[in-house]
Amino acid sequence: MAQLLTPRQADELHRALIAYLTSNNLTSTAAALRAEIGLGEDVFDTATAKKYEGLLEKKWTSVVRLQKKIMDLEARNAALQSELDNATPTSRQNKDPVNWLPKSPARHTLQSHRNPITCVAFHPVFSSLASGSEDQTIKIWDWELGELERTIKGHTKAVLDVDFGGPRGNTLLASCSSDLTIKLWDPSDDYKNIRTLPGHDHSVSAVRFIPSGVAGGSSNLLVSASRDKTLRIWDVTTGYCVKTLRGHAEWVRDVCPSIDGKFILSTSDDYTGRLWDVSVANPEPKATLIGHEHVVLCCAIAPAASYPHLAAIAGVKKPPATSAVEFMATGSRDKTIRLWDARGTCIKILVGHDNWVRGLVFHPGGKYLLSVSDDYTLRCWDLAQEGRCVKTISDAHGHFVQCIRWAPSVVKDVPVANGSDGQGGEANGTPKKTAAAATGEAQIRCVIATGSVDLNVRIFAN
Repeated sequence: MAQLLTPRQADELHRALIAYLTSNNLTSTAAALRAEIGLGEDVFDTATAKKYEGLLEKKWTSVVRLQKKIMDLEARNAALQSELDNATPTSRQNKDPVNWLPKSPARHTLQSHRNPITCVAFHPVFSSLASGSEDQTIKIWDWELGELERTIKGHTKAVLDVDFGGPRGNTLLASCSSDLTIKLWDPSDDYKNIRTLPGHDHSVSAVRFIPSGVAGGSSNLLVSASRDKTLRIWDVTTGYCVKTLRGHAEWVRDVCPSIDGKFILSTSDDYTGRLWDVSVANPEPKATLIGHEHVVLCCAIAPAASYPHLAAIAGVKKPPATSAVEFMATGSRDKTIRLWDARGTCIKILVGHDNWVRGLVFHPGGKYLLSVSDDYTLRCWDLAQEGRCVKTISDAHGHFVQCIRWAPSVVKDVPVANGSDGQGGEANGTPKKTAAAATGEAQIRCVIATGSVDLNVRIFAN
């Protein structure tokens, strides 16, 4: 057999072995080895052997340490190679918003809240971002500059959700709170509190403006979800509750309206999600999503751009027609994300998070689903690869990540803030914006905001 060691290295090893055997009182074995290799006391006496004591142990432990290090590096190398293989080349990624994914570090870290951040929402036109917190305040930031613009006070308990929308050119701000109220603020009038909507019997956990399409496309409806087990639909102009949806058996955690405003998806502590048809006089659940093994904390309705990928996952040959709700996603305390079709059938379970899944958002380009969790990470799931996790930002925050929002797409040549407020479906009103977004004429903004228990809001942007 070919020798791996040089004669000198072999001699050193023999001496270290004899020193090791002698120091461990294995004298007969040491003597046998000496005789075998012809290393007598005259050449290698006890005093010289002392110098070699401990040498074998030191080399052995350092080899084991190095071996572990090599294995760790090889695993990391394989993970990075896999990410590289599945990622779009950076140059193309930056130019192509459809394939853009957030990367670390964040462009801005916004700090001012004194308690955990619960929610974030982008202004549809300006570079403003609203964040709500358990410190009872809402803060308005300029996300492009990373600066705090103002602090809004009015709620008497934790602010649980915020959303921009409504009849005044889509730019009212709604907030909801543990103080049982929903408040409307007017950004064009120094964020003055223009209305307070009381009615829920417990904490109001989520609030969303319903896009125009229902009730003649007046774009003045708002939906709220509450711990009182109900969902309520409000007329923003009058402040009246026009419908109360009952069906969940526990706290309703999240709500998401469809792009045409005809459907509402809700999730609850009763381990289910429900899809409601709110275009009818007496809304009833069109589908009940059953499968999660714990509280369902968040939900999102897939955009039409996702249909081809999700249809493939569902095993449907032809992507569905242009219905506003063909596929949905829900995230739960059971650490999983589930993808569903409109009938309420679970088509895929995405496993990867190590803790509660807190927030979900579909990439406007349709190819990805993004999620945040109490495991401090932001994950990107590739729907074109059967929902495989292709990117993990493991240092997204230093504590539980509670919320995520994607900046709304910009529709070119459609004045949103001026002109029609979408009341009659004019060319420059909200309906056109909705249609443009649906047909892909909207320009994707590569900007994401996340909020965390670490008191930080982070902006990930191209």
